[in-house]
Amino acid sequence: MKLLKFASVFLTISISIIANAQEMKTAPKATKEAAFDYVVEQFADIRVLRYQIPGWDNLTLKEKKFVYYLTQAGTAGRDIMWDQHYKYNLKIRKALEQIYLTYKGDKNTADWKNFEIYLKRVWFSNGIHHHYSSDKIKPAFSKDYFASLLKATKTNLEPTIVAILFNEEDAKKVNLEESKGLLAGSAINFYDKGISVQEVEDFYAKMTSPDPNKPYSYGLNSKVIRNTEGQLEEKVWKSGGMYGAAIDKIIFWLEKAQGVAENKKQADALGILIDFYKTGSLKTWDEYNIAWLQATDGNIDYISGFIEVYNDPLGYRGSYEGVVQIKDFDMSAKMEVVSKNAQWFEDNSPLQPEHKKKNVVGVSYKTVIVAGESGDSSPSTPIGVNLPNADWIRSAYGSKSVSLGNIIDSYAKSAGKGKLIEFANDEEEMALAQKYGEIGDKLHTALHEVVGHASGQINPGVGTTKETLKSYASTLEEGRADLVGLYYLYNPKLQELGLVDDWKKVGMESYDSYIRNGLMTQLVRLELGANIEEAHMRNRQWVSGWVFEHGIKDNVIEKITRNGKIYFNITDYDKLHELFGQLLKEVQRIKSEGDYNAGKSLVENYGVKVDQKLHAEVLERNKQFTTAPYNGFVNPVLVPIVDGKGNIIDIKVTQPKSFSEQMLDYSKNFSFLPLEN
Repeated sequence: MKLLKFASVFLTISISIIANAQEMKTAPKATKEAAFDYVVEQFADIRVLRYQIPGWDNLTLKEKKFVYYLTQAGTAGRDIMWDQHYKYNLKIRKALEQIYLTYKGDKNTADWKNFEIYLKRVWFSNGIHHHYSSDKIKPAFSKDYFASLLKATKTNLEPTIVAILFNEEDAKKVNLEESKGLLAGSAINFYDKGISVQEVEDFYAKMTSPDPNKPYSYGLNSKVIRNTEGQLEEKVWKSGGMYGAAIDKIIFWLEKAQGVAENKKQADALGILIDFYKTGSLKTWDEYNIAWLQATDGNIDYISGFIEVYNDPLGYRGSYEGVVQIKDFDMSAKMEVVSKNAQWFEDNSPLQPEHKKKNVVGVSYKTVIVAGESGDSSPSTPIGVNLPNADWIRSAYGSKSVSLGNIIDSYAKSAGKGKLIEFANDEEEMALAQKYGEIGDKLHTALHEVVGHASGQINPGVGTTKETLKSYASTLEEGRADLVGLYYLYNPKLQELGLVDDWKKVGMESYDSYIRNGLMTQLVRLELGANIEEAHMRNRQWVSGWVFEHGIKDNVIEKITRNGKIYFNITDYDKLHELFGQLLKEVQRIKSEGDYNAGKSLVENYGVKVDQKLHAEVLERNKQFTTAPYNGFVNPVLVPIVDGKGNIIDIKVTQPKSFSEQMLDYSKNFSFLPLEN
């Protein structure tokens, strides 16, 4: 599970708030690092940032090559993500880019500037649907103006596709509102139109794994289509199959990476991954994940494949992504303490005894430095990752958890001003945020990933969560991991382990920031009147909303109106800690028993609907801040230096001059798929 949306809202807002307060308190010290320009540009609701790769020059040439080949492999699959998001995305992108590059008309008009913004929004979202809300992005120019651009640049785009840009067809990339149809209401390109949820469930119900205790991740790497006989079948994403042209390029670069791997275990794992891309075998995918888990030596690691299932309303299909990372030795040593004590956290959790793991296996945790991202991780990126996602592999072999340190650092150093003062209840809350917010965020990331996702077990005979909890599986899992982190953030064990100097104040700050964000500040990302659709936003609201309601009797969290503004004030942190534990126990029960109705009730009652009066107020209060609510990144560019014989003798890190420059470069050099797949 990636900490993508969890991080992008909760941690990004928290980190920026802390930085804002610190900026106002003291002037920044002059350092060499201060000269680095973190902000690329801002448009619409997006801010594009840069990140550095500290310690790059300390790597050996072989290690630099390893990183370079892995990043090339990741970017080679970029267009897979575009096509997964929507079947017309590649055609639309080509048309928009041709207009952008060849238009000779007046570029000072409002219409042209709105066209440029629209193109950048589409680039950022890897398609025409918003990267977070999944709503279709609405052009701020007319259909007639767009027609004039097509004509002026001799650009071809089918009239039916042009119409879609401006009408209500395929309005939602991922629809989780059952009344609108999980598949019928979703534009995601994972299922042929007209296929029903029941048909898909019946299709996969017929598939059985050789060992029921080690179920294959059926549907992870395929699109479901209806064949000429009217029957369902899979188009597998593999060499020679769907997306084969891009996958062949991925394989090419992975084979080069295998040749410069740091050790045999790394090389062997890469070999199995290559076999998976060649064959599409889910058995091979499981074998790869096990080998990848056991390849823990070395300074460099990576993520590659069809990983997270958030974009599938039924929870089967994985979105393509790639992340390449270098170990941050100092922070990893500190965070390893959490990993080594994972069994203690499990044993002392409030879960029912039968839902606890007797042996938490192989949870590794590192803080890493990102060297490149692609697909589902770019431009909008996670700040934490815990993989693999298969529960049986995690139980038997453990998991790898990472925190993307330089990404978090870029968020903090590029922060805006003042939101803490606007939304925090009082001076005490602000003082806690200034002193303990950064360590609280880091520990919540670690506890969420290492302990949270690794904890608990499903009862024997109960199916996987995508089978039992269906469209609610993702938000319930992310909320469960959040709750594990919240429960232990307010615990003296953290101080006993030497991770904090005052466990109570760290916990208090973490509770303040979580409730503030879950009930208020994350709402800046929604348009007034909208329900919450995204899984991580839902989980933050249902967690916060549940403890708020269940604490009313004891006034655990006060809702205060002061000078016409609403604030939330925690009056009893001990009781809030107990409430987080009670909710964690119930959510684990839901997962362990596969209790769909209870899971649905929890999410629908607390995580979907928004208090419209409060939402309007939050949006109004937020207008004073110019920083966009969503952040993402361009990637550093790795440039090989070659000798006269073409041999790589060094690799330099450069930064793209602009967001447009990188997007156009990717389209020019990494477009390996046909426009229709």
